[in-house]
Amino acid sequence: MPRLLCTTAAALVLAATGAAAEFTLTILHTNDFHDRWEPINAFDSTCTPEQAEAGECFAGIARLATAVAEARERAGENVILLDAGDVFQGSLFFTEYGGAVAAEFMPLLGYDAFTVGNHEFNLGPEGLHDFAHDVDFPILAANLDASAEPLLADHIRPSAVLEVGGERIGIVGAVTEDTPEISSPGPNLVFNPALESVQAEIDRLEAEGVNKIVVLAHLGLPAEIELAEGLRGADVIVGGHSHTLLSNTAEDAEGPYPTMVNGVPLVQVYAYGKYLGELRVTWDDAGNVLSAEGEPILLDASVAEDEAVAARLAELAAPLEELRNRVVAEAAAPIGGDRTACRARECEMGNLVAEAMLDRVRGQGIQIAIQNGGGLRASIDVGPITMGEVLSVLPFQNTLSTFQVSGQTILEALENGASQIEEGAGRFAQVAGLRYTIDLSAEPGSRISDVEVQTDGGWEPLDPAATYGVVSNNYVRTGGDGFDMFVDAENAYDFGPDLADVTAEYLAANQPYQPFLDGRITVLGAP
Repeated sequence: MPRLLCTTAAALVLAATGAAAEFTLTILHTNDFHDRWEPINAFDSTCTPEQAEAGECFAGIARLATAVAEARERAGENVILLDAGDVFQGSLFFTEYGGAVAAEFMPLLGYDAFTVGNHEFNLGPEGLHDFAHDVDFPILAANLDASAEPLLADHIRPSAVLEVGGERIGIVGAVTEDTPEISSPGPNLVFNPALESVQAEIDRLEAEGVNKIVVLAHLGLPAEIELAEGLRGADVIVGGHSHTLLSNTAEDAEGPYPTMVNGVPLVQVYAYGKYLGELRVTWDDAGNVLSAEGEPILLDASVAEDEAVAARLAELAAPLEELRNRVVAEAAAPIGGDRTACRARECEMGNLVAEAMLDRVRGQGIQIAIQNGGGLRASIDVGPITMGEVLSVLPFQNTLSTFQVSGQTILEALENGASQIEEGAGRFAQVAGLRYTIDLSAEPGSRISDVEVQTDGGWEPLDPAATYGVVSNNYVRTGGDGFDMFVDAENAYDFGPDLADVTAEYLAANQPYQPFLDGRITVLGAP
């Protein structure tokens, strides 16, 4: 990860000028909400009634509504509310309603601007079009050329200018450049380099006299740091995509809030609506930032739920209850699906899902399972496991895919999986029927060694010339997360059962399920 240029105080005095007039703006912000409209537990999964009663729940749109209202009252004036992308996908609400719930609640809370994230394209241009048609705030991405996509050409723009307290605030959007690899934007959208695109838009705004500019970026912290290091004229970067918590008080924070990079305050507040960012920025009359200070607000049980919002959410949730509350198995211990772990090393949830896939099709001559770590979206607590919890882990409606490839292709796939560990990319390969070693001190593309395949007689070295049967999900098999080497696989069948159903049935057959790590992935050179 690129370096963090940090400060130790919450108040960051950036300049001491004798400006004739100062302007202070409170920026409220969220990122990577992922359709967690209902409260979540400490594992980022569905909060049970018992956990709610014990005050152990966080987030939810009803709490967020209260927190936003209280923050606006606290600020008094000059407040904007921004979201840095990935509102879509992550719960049964998206399965049932697509983007319609976001289109209802985001205007209700008064969002002023939104940059698209990669998951906004999970239903193709059609799904984003339906959402965009129903909201009244600008949808931004300076590095996305939508001119050739009729469904989105009129809905996505590079920037917006907000009039706040007599001042013009430029908001410039940016979305991760690898969206075509990790989502489904279709063939007509062009994703350009973020730095050049954002700089061009900043230059255009400045030429029009806008001297207060916020970059709203869904790029991930490392890329947002690089953006701050390379841009001219950016005053603040509000980020997302990497689910990074920046805070001055939280023990697990990855840096202070804001983190200073090249003189630019950068903020991001984890994911799932667990925090509301609250940053106060003061400019002088010439557009120079004098100070930036704040702290994310933890939306725990101390934040009351807005009653009207909670009541509407209950109406929307009613059709989901029967499926979600069905207990499918029992967990003997918590099953860890932490994003940081599953995208960098062997994790308990990766082992569970990969073993479930392989168990389902082993009788078809399949020897190896590969599951992308980015497809694992939550942990599961000890005790009864509901279908809702399984769907929180595996929300994408991916289907089981079986195919045949050479050992050399498998090696290329593992290299792809290990190529972006430092960036926290979702392509990391969780496996079953396979074990291997990653050397992080080596260059991407040459990190994999000691690959062995499990056989009836034990473990055998992977033969690059041999053909192996593989099971994965349809997203990986068709080239998602950089797995292009699987696109031309032989005997590919992408229409198996839903991966969530496969996992639920495996849990039911092996309950009480005992999560485990067995050393199938060895990582050398880790920090």
